[in-house]
Amino acid sequence: MEAQEEKQQPQLVLAHKLFLLRHRDVPDIEKVRLKEEVLASVKADDMALLYETLAAENVLEMDRAVIDSMRLKIDEELKKLDEKIADAEENLGESEVREAHLAKSLFYIRISDKEKALEQLKVTESKTVAIGQKMDLVFYTLQLGFFYMDFDLIAKSLEKAKNLFEEGGDWERKNRLKVYEGLYCMSTRNFKKAASLFLDSISTFTTYEIFPYDTFIFYTVLTSIISLDRVSLKQKVVDAPEILTVIGKIPYLSEFMNSLHGCQYKSFFSAFAGLTEQIKLDRYLHPHFRYYMREVRTVVYSQFLESYKSVTMEAMATAFGVTVDFIDMELSRFIAAGKLHCKIDKVAGVLETNRPDGKNALYQATIKQGDFLLNRIQKLSRVIDL
Repeated sequence: MEAQEEKQQPQLVLAHKLFLLRHRDVPDIEKVRLKEEVLASVKADDMALLYETLAAENVLEMDRAVIDSMRLKIDEELKKLDEKIADAEENLGESEVREAHLAKSLFYIRISDKEKALEQLKVTESKTVAIGQKMDLVFYTLQLGFFYMDFDLIAKSLEKAKNLFEEGGDWERKNRLKVYEGLYCMSTRNFKKAASLFLDSISTFTTYEIFPYDTFIFYTVLTSIISLDRVSLKQKVVDAPEILTVIGKIPYLSEFMNSLHGCQYKSFFSAFAGLTEQIKLDRYLHPHFRYYMREVRTVVYSQFLESYKSVTMEAMATAFGVTVDFIDMELSRFIAAGKLHCKIDKVAGVLETNRPDGKNALYQATIKQGDFLLNRIQKLSRVIDL
């Protein structure tokens, strides 16, 4: 999923490599290559603070000559940028002053100096009038937030962006913001909202700075499968032309989606096993790996049981290509957690479904609320009588 990596923001490419370098499931031979690439990126962009942090964590080896060279280059560049700002303030117009301050902001982002970058972005914002340009500054802040996985900064920036759009703003930036917000929702385990935002952005996707289009489709399909009902999944995902043109490039994803919708459960489990490695090695999905695994299994088991009033455990095990003992252990956990509405007759080896009755639940809730309202009225009438 790196077909368009050249368009991706370099710091986010580096962030993914750092994640893999620290991941225990990545082979050592792969880590040797990653280490070389990370060091090359850090040196190329003079990321002195990041270099010191990585050296302190024993991710990279400390070389005093390298750090001194970086600091010297940073000082020289900052001197040039400050001179440009001074020249613009004395001799040029407001737009040139803003551009000079923006250049300094982008330099701090490039060298991974988070605090100074945020300070300089605030200074640049104070020199900015146009809503669109203010939005671009918010996007830079969001990219910083995703590099450091600073969810507090991301949440505040998203709120700020939405407030700016109330004052105006173009559709292209609004659509880009949906992808940023979708990524934030997915990273904070709000998969339902993430799926909705991603699906809204499929035909207007231009946010290549945070990830390529095939990665975007990967996230869209994964979040949709555990968020949408079967009919919506068919309409919005399975038959979506934008997804169909890309899905074949992503290993196992097409089989994963189509086998679920086509009730080919054995193929689904096979594809799911192939996808787990990709999910585990994704920096945004990795923290939710176990949760996602549970949610997907809940969806597929619920879909299978929906067709039956009762079914033998052997028939279900055969459909999924697993053993009866595995199905017994799996379903026991999900039933105990309230995820599946069925019960196991261990003696007969049968599963009996007991789907919740929506109308009956609504009736019971209405009766309960009615009793509560009558009690309140009685108490109020006593107060009035007094």
